[in-house]
Parts: sequence; structure tokens; C-alpha cells
Amino acid sequence: MKNKIFFAHVLAIVTIIIWGTTFISTKILLTQFSPEEILAYRFFIAFLILIVIYPKKVKVLPIKEEILFFLLGATGISFYYWTENLALQYTYASNVGLILSAIPIFTALIAHFISKREKFTINMFLGFVIAIIGISIIIYNGKVLKLNPKGDLMAIISAILFSIYSILIKRVNDKYSQLFIVRKTFFYGIITMLPILIISKVNLLKIPSLNISIVLNFLFLSIFASVLCFLMWNKAINVIGSVKTTNYIYFVPLITMVSSNIVLNENISKLMLFGGVLIFAGVYINQSKWLNNIFKYSLNCKYIFNHKQRQSD
Repeated sequence: MKNKIFFAHVLAIVTIIIWGTTFISTKILLTQFSPEEILAYRFFIAFLILIVIYPKKVKVLPIKEEILFFLLGATGISFYYWTENLALQYTYASNVGLILSAIPIFTALIAHFISKREKFTINMFLGFVIAIIGISIIIYNGKVLKLNPKGDLMAIISAILFSIYSILIKRVNDKYSQLFIVRKTFFYGIITMLPILIISKVNLLKIPSLNISIVLNFLFLSIFASVLCFLMWNKAINVIGSVKTTNYIYFVPLITMVSSNIVLNENISKLMLFGGVLIFAGVYINQSKWLNNIFKYSLNCKYIFNHKQRQSD
């Protein structure tokens, strides 16, 4: 059992490492494609790959299950990425990065009310505060925070959508194989993406000239960042739960910082390194139970003390 849990943590970490580096591929593709075109091509290609590796006929499920997969496709694929792209259009990328880093706390709060197994704890709140301070240091690095209500609100909606996806996925994880789940989720992701593409007036038939860089980056986003990552993410959630899995999202800005230094030669300051230390500390506190145990112990001691006082009176 311990090996299974350890492996689930490894899957979550690998997923976050890949997701933390996708901005480089996206940045390259944005020179020739719109955000909506990248979204569409990425998941169209991913869905075709899933059909190849999982060619079995996907049966129609009972209506409640189909609605659940519809919601998974909308919250985890189409509307999540769309609202994120809209947020980037209306507000600063730094604001979007900071707000999306709050996905773990949104997940913990939602799970607290709808799940009996995953309850919100003091450790989660303290870990969130410390990690967010570290993330803010890395993202802003001495810059002044500037708010943009419209864009920031879209980023909050985006974060909540992925939190809902990470909780809902547990309801199907035990019933079907991961390949079946991801293929059906991507199918509904594409279906719910179509109205977005129509509204955005995207012409997917008008393909610009391709080169090896464009092809490789689309393959990276489709195969690794989509198919492989969603398989690993769902598996991790199935074993260690949505709250513990989403905690690793705190590492995304740190991974982005390192990868931008390696690929784009962007400098890493001492202040940013300090922010990285805070992120590690926040995740450690979030994953542990010591503070929550101390709190429970203090309450028990207070109860015993009050009980003894009442007896003496």
C-alpha cells in the first residue's frame, strides 16, 4: 500500500513538472496560432491519439454517468482552458499564475463540503498561506501587483473549474479504466469546445505553414501534457485524493521559473530562490498533519482542564 501511495505522489509530481513547462511550447505556438486554435488542435490531436491506443468502442453509459463525463469535459478541458485564455487577455499573466496557484485551496474547500474523507484542516490553510507568499515572490519578484477585475475574475473561475474537475474525477476513477475515462472526457471536452470555437470565429481549416518546431510542440502538448498527464493526474487522485494531488500545483511557478532559466535564459534572483523555499515549506506543511494534531491536542487539554475545574467546583 505504501508503494502504491508513493507511486501516486510520483505521478502527481511528474504531471506538474510537465504542466509547468507547457508555457514554453504555448509561447512558441502563439507566434502563429491564436489561443483558441492551440486549444482545439491540441485536444483534437490528443483525442485521435487516444482512439489509436484505445480503439475499443466506447459504450453509451447511463444518463447520470454521461452527464458526469460531460461535466468532466467542460470543467477540466474546454471551459477551464478557455477561461484561462480569456483571463490572460484581460489581465496580467502574473495575476493569472498567482490565482491559478490557489487551485489547491479551492479544491480543499469544495471537497470539505461534499466529501467525508477529505476535510479542510489548519495545516492546509497555513500551508496555503506560506506557499502563496512564496509563489507571489517568484511571480512578481519586486514588481507591484496590479488588479484587473474582469481578467482576475475569469482566472478565479478557471481555478474553480479545475478544482471541480479534480473532485468529480474520483466518482468515475473506480468504475472504469483510465484510458476509457480520459478518452470519454476528451470527447466531451471537444463537444463543449465547439460553441467556444464558433463564438471565437476560429477557422481550423486555415493552417499556417508548419515547421518541425511547430509540429514537435503540438505533439508535446497533445501526447505528454494532455494524454499522459491526464492519465497520471487521474490515477494520482484515485490513490491519494484530490486535495493532496492538487497541492502539487503550488510547484508550477517554481518549475516554470527553472525551465525558463534553462530554455529562455531568464535570470533567477535570490528573492525568487527564497520564494521557492517557501513553496516547499508550504507543501510540506499542507501534506503533514502535525499542526492539526497539535490543535486537537490543545482542545483535548482544554476540555480536560475545564472538566476537572467543574468537578472541583
